[in-house]
Amino acid sequence: MKKFKILAVAFIMLSTTACSDFFSPNTEDQLNGSEYISSNTEMYTGFLGIMTKLQAIGDKEIFLTDTRADMLEPTDNSTPELIALYNYDDNLENNSYADPAGYYEVIIACNDYIEKMKQYRKSPQVDDEVYQDLIASAGRIKVWTYKTIGEIYGEAVWFDDPISKVSSIADSANFTRMDMPQLVDKCLSVLDNGIDGVSLTRTIDWIKWLDPENINSVANSNYRKWNHMVPPYEGLYAELCLWKGAVLDSKGTHETKYYKRAADLLLQALNVYINNKIMSGTSGYYITNIWSGGQYKNFWDEAQPKPQQLVAALIYDYTNNQTNTLLKHFSTEYPNSYLLRPSEYGMEHYTDASFNPGSTDGETRTNCLFKKTTDNSWYISKFRPMGSSARAKAYQDDVHIYIYRATQYHIMLAEALNNLGRYKALNAVLNVGVKTTDYVANDPEWEGFTQNWTSSAEWGTRSYPSVGIRGQYNLPARDIKQSIIDLGTVEATRKYNDEAILDETMIEFSCEGKVYPAMNRMALRYNDLSIIANRVAPKYKEKGKDGDIRSKIEAGNNYVKYDLNLK
Repeated sequence: MKKFKILAVAFIMLSTTACSDFFSPNTEDQLNGSEYISSNTEMYTGFLGIMTKLQAIGDKEIFLTDTRADMLEPTDNSTPELIALYNYDDNLENNSYADPAGYYEVIIACNDYIEKMKQYRKSPQVDDEVYQDLIASAGRIKVWTYKTIGEIYGEAVWFDDPISKVSSIADSANFTRMDMPQLVDKCLSVLDNGIDGVSLTRTIDWIKWLDPENINSVANSNYRKWNHMVPPYEGLYAELCLWKGAVLDSKGTHETKYYKRAADLLLQALNVYINNKIMSGTSGYYITNIWSGGQYKNFWDEAQPKPQQLVAALIYDYTNNQTNTLLKHFSTEYPNSYLLRPSEYGMEHYTDASFNPGSTDGETRTNCLFKKTTDNSWYISKFRPMGSSARAKAYQDDVHIYIYRATQYHIMLAEALNNLGRYKALNAVLNVGVKTTDYVANDPEWEGFTQNWTSSAEWGTRSYPSVGIRGQYNLPARDIKQSIIDLGTVEATRKYNDEAILDETMIEFSCEGKVYPAMNRMALRYNDLSIIANRVAPKYKEKGKDGDIRSKIEAGNNYVKYDLNLK
């Protein structure tokens, strides 16, 4: 068995009074292969080594997908590699952005860790409950990483062998190249069956485990960040169900069970907070409401993710060399490079009332996403507007990157509801909110919802009731077909509504690495690549390349092409 050296994070024994911080890695502390799972301490540090690999690829999907969506374009400072991605080039050989090695390094780290942990489980000193929690976490990281590879490249190479480096993938006897439909099935299978008899639904509470004195005062714990770094089961499984539903739809088989599973999981996760008076009744946790609409710009431009919006995020601390490169790419301020800027076409989506209804009356999200410098250069300001109090220096490149956030759960829920034919609930989630006059308990339309979404909650009048994704910004509703009368067929109605959901996704999640994957899923569901081309090609019109880009997309070049040179 080949050995894999993994960077470990220093961990101070629990018997001491000091707490080691994940954001202070000791890069000289290397634990080698079979040696590194020899004690409970190294069981912890080995897992945190996976997290450093995950942090390293946190911004990669943003650059690989948003450059090809509607918003981003290269600046005069940009590099040939970014320009090649922007132009949908077929030859991306040696393109450091397109190279998927960083993602496969996460897979390699997970495989190696899981294999060593299986061996360590036989040890008498192992805490088996903690063992299962860590295996479940590593397993979900692996599945999420494969999902992400598939979203970007349309295919992936699956392997479970503990190999030593990316170049060794071709030497493995058990690697399998999978297209996106096969990859979705494999990911769902792993989530269903678990690893080493361990259910991947398990979660680990780092505070309870390592800092029990602060279990009731989370804000005081050095470990509070850790609980949000692993992709959650509900969101991951639900998103894969949306992909699975799209795969089946593309083959002419509309099976509602996957959409129902997605809706059930998302509502289950949202209701943990929405049904909690303390968490959501007065503070608006996990619900699209007036409070969250007013806080949009603060979801990124604060030192920590907003807990009311946070489901899972990669968190960085530049003081301990934990960084990403978002500011390097987007900011005009020295020492940043200003490699990507907002396109005129992308910015127009926010003020075009035909695309974004009511935007002429004020689309507040524009105040966050992009701004002009004093020399009239547009830049992406979502992650640090000039003068930021949270990041006083332009080089403080420690913006947190959301893996999932609460509004993303709502937009995925809208997609699931649409494909279940629950159009009234869809309209509520996307547009107007769940109203007391509409919600009926035990009505199939509202299955999974509770009255606590409304202004009349179990505990009395609710401070921040559901007003819908658009309602939280005081924007009028997008047109949603709530019956098949207008368009004549169920499929035409679903497609119309899905495209409305996609348009809102473009506005809400720009530059988060979530827009283009949603485009690809919609295009797959309806076997219609014009869904992507119609929303992307006009960005290139000024340069006279709109026809060329449209042709490339509609010819099937909607995924990044990168040859791993596998045997």
